[in-house]
Amino acid sequence: MKYAWIDTQRPYYALTEMCPVLDVSVSGYRAWKRDGKADTKREVATSRCRLSDARMLALIRAIHDELKGAYGSPRMVLELRARGFPASKPRVERLMRENGIRARHKRRFKVTTDSKHGLPVADNLLDRDFTPSAPNQVWTSDITYLWTDEGWLYLAIVLDLFNREVVGWSLKPRMTADIVTDALTMAWFRRKPAPGLLHHSDRGSQYASRAFQDRLMDYRMTCSMSRKGNCWGNAPTESWFNSFKNERLHGWRFATHEDMKATTFQYIEVFYNRKRLHSMLGYKSPTRFMQDWLTAQKMDKQVA
Repeated sequence: MKYAWIDTQRPYYALTEMCPVLDVSVSGYRAWKRDGKADTKREVATSRCRLSDARMLALIRAIHDELKGAYGSPRMVLELRARGFPASKPRVERLMRENGIRARHKRRFKVTTDSKHGLPVADNLLDRDFTPSAPNQVWTSDITYLWTDEGWLYLAIVLDLFNREVVGWSLKPRMTADIVTDALTMAWFRRKPAPGLLHHSDRGSQYASRAFQDRLMDYRMTCSMSRKGNCWGNAPTESWFNSFKNERLHGWRFATHEDMKATTFQYIEVFYNRKRLHSMLGYKSPTRFMQDWLTAQKMDKQVA
């Protein structure tokens, strides 16, 4: 519904800017907001009309700005349709191309792993099988570097491979073992997985540390680590870091640690987990993919 979309954008745009673009009235929005009795006949009629190029372009610009340039034309088409606007791939591609609207440039970021240590390492039990059949079967973890004017920060995440959701994360100024134990603890409290979950990481000293290995034992998880020199052994997590840096960090300067922390929280908790359309999930967000799976499981049990 157009009114619902307008409601989500109120902190960023004025009603007098949004309503003309969507061809709805300010009074209609206020009536919907007050008692849900908007001018539905008008909305149905206008929703069937093809938006002019100018209005479609305004919508694309608004979404591009809202999502901070995260989407190219394929995801932009799906986002427009999800918000109730008919959009064809050729038309959206043309409008974005002609007006210089594009996704933030892709860059490859080197992830450094401190594997030169004498700590015990685990076998690669995952063996690049990145498609578990249910949630809380396989989690992957990794660490990356984030620069600010106040110095480096280090981000550790825990990813559930089933729906590619970031279930745990930690951001700290030092890359010690507590950064990965804190991320794992957050993930465990959020999901409370059954014993036997496979946790996969690289061979970094943080993951091989006694503190982290003890935490895995406390949670009755099985440890798996990538083979030495295998850059594909933890590909989904490294891909997540690339997306985060391309879509939120590249081209921006972060003056303080607090600025970076706020951006990281917004990307993970507000955008990525709940809104970002993921190609591996049929262009659903991780949260929507999980909700749809849980609904299907419930219906199957009712039928049985």
